[in-house]
Amino acid sequence: MKITKLTTFQVPPRWLFLKIETDEGISGWGEPVVEGRADTVAAAVAELADYLVGKDPFRIEDHWTVLYRGGFYRGGAVHMSAIAGIDQALWDIKGRAFGVPVHDLLGGRCRDRIRVYSWIGGDRPADTAQAVRAVVDRGFTAIKMNATEELQYVDSHAKVDDVIARVAAIREEAGPYLGIGVDFHGRVHKPMAKVLARELESYDLMFIEEPVLSEHLEDLPEITKHTSIPIALGERLFSRWDFKRVFEQGCVDIIQPDPSHAGGITETRKIAAMAEAYDVAVALHCPLGPIALAANLQLDALCYNAFIQEQSLGIHYNKTNDLLDYLVDPDVFAYRDGHVDIPTGPGLGIEINEDYVRARAAEGHRWRNPVWRHRDGSFAEW
Repeated sequence: MKITKLTTFQVPPRWLFLKIETDEGISGWGEPVVEGRADTVAAAVAELADYLVGKDPFRIEDHWTVLYRGGFYRGGAVHMSAIAGIDQALWDIKGRAFGVPVHDLLGGRCRDRIRVYSWIGGDRPADTAQAVRAVVDRGFTAIKMNATEELQYVDSHAKVDDVIARVAAIREEAGPYLGIGVDFHGRVHKPMAKVLARELESYDLMFIEEPVLSEHLEDLPEITKHTSIPIALGERLFSRWDFKRVFEQGCVDIIQPDPSHAGGITETRKIAAMAEAYDVAVALHCPLGPIALAANLQLDALCYNAFIQEQSLGIHYNKTNDLLDYLVDPDVFAYRDGHVDIPTGPGLGIEINEDYVRARAAEGHRWRNPVWRHRDGSFAEW
């Protein structure tokens, strides 16, 4: 079997799909995208395709190694996301060729389903208490929300009070046992992160996400002095070499690599195995589309330390299309009792509606994240 063609499809709301074809008629799908940089990642995929066309799709480890190490410059969001989508599609081809799910090729699943959480609120965390009731009524047992709006290095305690009021309202509405993840989203700098971590201590949170940006890992020991809440991060890290420093530092309890950014199934599984050796949990990052979620679930099946899965159904970004729109059978993601079943079909376990993909790709998208500014006119982290 030989790879014959790689085709990318930019589809609403903000996703990039990849189809890899072979000379034996077996194709695989991946989701290589950096949110807001879809055109750039598509160009990177096209560059990497020069090496792949004509190759045996089954030699996934070797292809990954060449695509990563074969250029003098390596790593980073665009390069690793391009590799990620290719890797997902190659595993999809191999599973389909043998008629088994990817997790069977990698040792078989250690779980049948995994707990999922749902986003509530938008980029600005308004009306979250009202939104949580609808999520709980749909059977979810865990949610995640953005913690704060723009926050200066040192800001008013009124903004801290706003965060606490929102979390308190959710806890009161949903009861003591709802899992609550509070995402600082890299908007918070060390001085205010210490304050927020201390003030949130009494609300029994599931985790605090990205208390500071990943480039400020050295701040975490000081921040964690102020809380016992589990600390999660990792969506902006892209390889086992990026995560090495996280594990060595010992301040992170949950890692959140994104298999559409962190080198695909091949690399993310290695990152998860490293985490297990450090007794660190895995909650894979996935605010993306159905191919990305399918790849995540194949990994969740394999990784003993995976405990919960992000998914984008109903997320505020999905305004024109949603998670299930591109699937032949939307029931493959069977949500019930706060969990989703691991797909057991061949490859990634889903069937993509290619006609619909092509129709929506004709419209495409130019999604960009917002640019925020503080009241003094200076740039604010989104």
